[in-house]
Amino acid sequence: MSQEPGSEQSGTGESLYRKEPKIYARQVKGKFSRLRVIAVWALLGLYYLLPWININGKQSILFDLPARKFYIFGLTFWPQDFIYLALLMITAGLSLFFFTALAGRLWCGFACPQTVWTETFMWIETWVEGDRNKRIKLDKAPWTAEKILRKSAKQTLWIFFAAWTGFTFVGFFSPIRDLGSAIADFSLGPWETFWIVFYSFATYGNAGFLREQVCKYMCPYARFQSAMFDQDTLIISYDPDRGEPRGGRRKTDKPEDIGLGDCINCTLCVQVCPTGIDIRNGLQYECIACAACIDVCDQVMDKMEYSRGLIRYTTEHALEHKQGHVMRPRLMVYGALLLVIISGTLWSMTHRTPLRADLIRDRNALYRELPGDLIENVYTLKITNMDNAPHQYEMQVLNNDAVEIDLGGSLELKAEQVSGVTVRLRIPKSAGQGVQNVKIGLQAIDDVSIRTEITAKALMPMEFNNPK
Repeated sequence: MSQEPGSEQSGTGESLYRKEPKIYARQVKGKFSRLRVIAVWALLGLYYLLPWININGKQSILFDLPARKFYIFGLTFWPQDFIYLALLMITAGLSLFFFTALAGRLWCGFACPQTVWTETFMWIETWVEGDRNKRIKLDKAPWTAEKILRKSAKQTLWIFFAAWTGFTFVGFFSPIRDLGSAIADFSLGPWETFWIVFYSFATYGNAGFLREQVCKYMCPYARFQSAMFDQDTLIISYDPDRGEPRGGRRKTDKPEDIGLGDCINCTLCVQVCPTGIDIRNGLQYECIACAACIDVCDQVMDKMEYSRGLIRYTTEHALEHKQGHVMRPRLMVYGALLLVIISGTLWSMTHRTPLRADLIRDRNALYRELPGDLIENVYTLKITNMDNAPHQYEMQVLNNDAVEIDLGGSLELKAEQVSGVTVRLRIPKSAGQGVQNVKIGLQAIDDVSIRTEITAKALMPMEFNNPK
């Protein structure tokens, strides 16, 4: 009888589904391992510490969505500053292109959140259960008091670390000190509770259980990275010309005398790989460029008294003994664009005027005729003080001395306050007919550098000659 698609057994009696074997990555030491540890500590330090640091009385990074204010290192951004978000996304995209074209998946191996948190969870696992051999032995052993204790301790530490991660994540959107007080008082709101639980569960699942499955099957970057590679991209590669044919030997044996290459087939490069691939099979999309295989292979080469670099950062052109150029036009273009965009963004952010003003016409009346041959136009001035200090402002007409300004309220605003003030412009009839553009300057009294200009379109009566 034929089997239906998706059934458990195929016609040959073999399972259509294969459970992914658990990967027991061996810990390794070396220069790339040290760089990865430094990156993990630096990134986790920034993530967990920044919400607790205050600058100018505000949380160093806080995305206050209800108030529609975003505090980043002492600067306050408003919804009108959406351009900076667009520039940030462009910068992130160009950076991905630049570093991928330069040295492959550097982001994946050293800075990706999945890599960073997985590395931390693996440290906890190694600390509780032991090295690779001890973990394998523990998983195969029957359930004893020691095994239950170790597994329970690991899960407890994982859950605590994941919960702290979720709490910190929500602390970027809700003041983290108030969030901590709310948890202590059991007065946490439903949305904060949901996102803490959700992000904690995501961290626990992705870094604790899925691990390399996220990189191999869920991450889209692994699928399209090859589109950004070329034959001059630095990639982690095994040198088959030097290593093959591989095989075991005594340390005193010379490879050329026994017809073997430098690879002793120890498989340590496979054992240290967090995704479980064999780098000797060539470039594979599962490789996250963590360079653990380089570190362990160099150690083996040192013990065998061979030269290092059997597995190394190199290019396809170099492996084929062809001349290549790591710094090539595409990298120069990416680098130049990144430099221009980052420099321009930083300059704009640090030199922007912390004042925004808009004039909105009163739609109830086009204009009013007043005694003394004056025409009055009424507006609402929406003014935003984006500074961290209070200011009082003054308005003046810049292009017509005959125009009078009548304010219906005070122009004194507190820090980060938004206010609406009625503004009346009175213009002599002799100023003209139709639409008159009145240029108005708005300036802080205590700081002349805080100023902006707005244009009011004032309507004037039209005069028509009666036909004879």
